[in-house]
Amino acid sequence: MQLPREVIIGKEVLNRIPEVVKRLGVKGPALIVAGQRSCEIAGRTVRDLLIQSDITVDTILVQAAALRDVLAIEERIAELKPQILFGVGGGTKIDAAKLSSAHQGLPFISVPTTLSHDGIASPLASIKGFDKPYSAMSQAPLAIIADTGVIAQEPWRFVVSGCGDVLAKFTAVKDWRLAHLECDEYYGEYAASLALMSATLVEENANQIQQGNEEGEQLLLEALISCGVAMSIAGSSRPCSGSEHLFSHALTMVNSSGAMHGEQCGVGSILMAYLYGANWKRIRETLRHLGAPTNAQELGVSDEDIVKALELAVTIRPERYTILHKLRLDSETCKKVAKITEIIS
Repeated sequence: MQLPREVIIGKEVLNRIPEVVKRLGVKGPALIVAGQRSCEIAGRTVRDLLIQSDITVDTILVQAAALRDVLAIEERIAELKPQILFGVGGGTKIDAAKLSSAHQGLPFISVPTTLSHDGIASPLASIKGFDKPYSAMSQAPLAIIADTGVIAQEPWRFVVSGCGDVLAKFTAVKDWRLAHLECDEYYGEYAASLALMSATLVEENANQIQQGNEEGEQLLLEALISCGVAMSIAGSSRPCSGSEHLFSHALTMVNSSGAMHGEQCGVGSILMAYLYGANWKRIRETLRHLGAPTNAQELGVSDEDIVKALELAVTIRPERYTILHKLRLDSETCKKVAKITEIIS
């Protein structure tokens, strides 16, 4: 079980990087993995602070968490031989850092610049470039340094996406429990409870999560980190990723419209809650209150795309038993479910 040794959240906490690296015993060279935008708003500051701590620093810019990006980072690691990596950015940049560092046996520190999903703290990485979405067990961050002042510079849509990803835990945990009951899969009550607590906190405090409200953003940040810890405890993504995530991945394959992962997971959780006979309307109303998409039009896809994705979702990860594997919905039933939940007209 891997858990972060330090989690520091708040405004201007990037300035605490020198004390953190000293406390963690970091002495050798460092490599910063970032994107163009995240390097501008945070990566350069991280670099300057490390230099002030007499640590040699290099930076590599990546586009995504595709296999080619991971390999490029590993080549740079082999060349520079750093002692630690810093993942600076959103989920994809941090995923690239965590997987490449795990492959090379190096610790990494997570410096999130967005709140779009729970990858900032989890031990898993989503890798692109394959026929289907692929998640790999890598490692949890040694530390998380989340500066709310930096995060506030990114579009509000990223926060909304993060809320959708956290609310998805309501159905993810139901799928995990179902797999335990019907397939004798391991189920961890503590990890499940931690994921559900995060979703409940976002649902009950949706009024606070609004632009300009630092307390609301901090609450979401803590919820996302807790979800990452739940996955570390479970040893898999089970407490945080279920049928609603399969729907999101399928929808991206059907129509890569530009809708964000957490936005699609939020809509997926409405559909899956309905299939479970749970309170899907409450999830929908919470998403609406947050300004998140709740139907095909708001996601920027067609009604046909939604139906096709819901039918395709069961094929994304055949080994991960969910409500979709139990029910095996045909096209007509998928259409009916999407209509009842008002995701299609």
